[in-house]
Amino acid sequence: MGLEFPNPVGLAAGLDKDAAHIDALARMGFGFIEVGTVTPRSQPGNAKPRLFRIPQREAVINRFGFNNVGLDAFLDNVRATRWKGILGINIGKNADTPAEHAADDYAVGLERVYPAASYVTINISSPNTQGLRALQEREALDALLARLSRTRTRLAQLFGRRVPLVLKVAPDLDAAQVESIAHAVVRHGIDGVIATNTSVSREGVEGLPHAAEAGGLSGTPIRGRATSVLQEFRKRLEIPLIGAGGILSGSDAAEKFAAGAALVQLYTGLIYRGPELVAECVSAYPAK
Repeated sequence: MGLEFPNPVGLAAGLDKDAAHIDALARMGFGFIEVGTVTPRSQPGNAKPRLFRIPQREAVINRFGFNNVGLDAFLDNVRATRWKGILGINIGKNADTPAEHAADDYAVGLERVYPAASYVTINISSPNTQGLRALQEREALDALLARLSRTRTRLAQLFGRRVPLVLKVAPDLDAAQVESIAHAVVRHGIDGVIATNTSVSREGVEGLPHAAEAGGLSGTPIRGRATSVLQEFRKRLEIPLIGAGGILSGSDAAEKFAAGAALVQLYTGLIYRGPELVAECVSAYPAK
């Protein structure tokens, strides 16, 4: 993507939604940090409780719903940061924005975060904003990526640098959906894919406390599914892939690298394992 990463282990979006803790998180040894998801306007997200641990399976279910302070306060936080490392900014749409105007929210987000971002992630795969995952479907995705590609071209000329665009996809895709998304990614010059977001499946946690809660499942139970989607994209794409989903150990990270990931991201693993997981995953990167 034209970026030099000090190490291949990053923080996934969703933990620091408001870019309020970048300096502290950077001291854990991450090679890059992704903040957000940020939407154009602030919003409270879904009603609480909206976060549930399933410790028996090292899993989490969340239905946050893009709770965030909005672009103005978010960018104030980014500007106040001392850390100068690789910063990904994850953008989404407001919950009350109609589907037919979703691209407007993403375009506004891209325009506003562009000067501050090392790369920008287009989040169309959270299960917690109604209708969002429909943006992964062929026509909607084609229109969205075409719009953002045009916007990026204009911004690159304005700012004199081309900021990479990365697409974050769901782990619940079948082979035909992967094929369709991969074609769109190539067609519109998208620079990377994050595989994957959280899952709507409950496979692996059936019958456990909180397993029936609505939201996205993350952690150990989705590792295999997320890795499979990663492998399917690697068969079809030559661009950098970022592996996420179910990384709870160095061997889990090694599995993502072997499946074709250039980089990996942590979220639920950090909750259960703590900061030591970062160095463990860095050590799992295959020697060149």
